[in-house]
Amino acid sequence: MILPLGPLPKHFRKEEQVLQNHGVASWEELAALSDGQLRVLSSQGGALERQLRKLRGQAQLVVELQLHPHEAALLLYAGIASSRGLAQASPQQLLTQLGRLERSLTGMAPARIDASTVRLWIQRAQQASGRYGK
Repeated sequence: MILPLGPLPKHFRKEEQVLQNHGVASWEELAALSDGQLRVLSSQGGALERQLRKLRGQAQLVVELQLHPHEAALLLYAGIASSRGLAQASPQQLLTQLGRLERSLTGMAPARIDASTVRLWIQRAQQASGRYGK
């Protein structure tokens, strides 16, 4: 299933416009872009290469692990930038870190990510990286 890209958060508006102008319309297409392609895109239309790299990292987590874009973004902001990094994460430590991050972003609302979800993500990452358990 092709997952359409966007709408992206407001702080990615320039990057979203550049991607749209170059026909990148899905998370799958964004995940497949090379460093060179990101560099070319950043030189056209005012997009920041750093922001495009963040979006590509998010896209790779979305595609490789079948995550929702907001889940992948949360992992990125928690310091998990790849399937390999997630595969090596401690479930309890990651859950604690994600809980803190969610609370800092949403206030005291109940966490949307629970222990079983974190364990599932780690298991998918281990399978994607060829590791089946620790």
